[in-house]
Amino acid sequence: MMQIAEIRVSYRYLKEHPWVVQGITGFLSAYFMEYPGFQVQKHFDELETGIHVWICDIPPNMKVLRLLRRLKEDIPPCHYKQLETQAATYPQYLIDSPDIEPE
Repeated sequence: MMQIAEIRVSYRYLKEHPWVVQGITGFLSAYFMEYPGFQVQKHFDELETGIHVWICDIPPNMKVLRLLRRLKEDIPPCHYKQLETQAATYPQYLIDSPDIEPE
């Protein structure tokens, strides 16, 4: 049975790297070719927050964190985390700018 996962990119990260939306969309398209069953159901941006969202079908034997680790190699430095969600919703992962450590 397929699961659904949501990949989100913060407004802050997008503002720093405007081309990332096209980069992630291209990466996910290529991932579809590599992993049968994986596909992007929907891609949209939330007007209120500026966050871009990709809702993906994930095959049962595929690990989302592996996908995110590979994606991280193709985009500017970032970190990702799983967001806390209500039990009834699917997992959400946020890609954001790395935390800047004070000098």
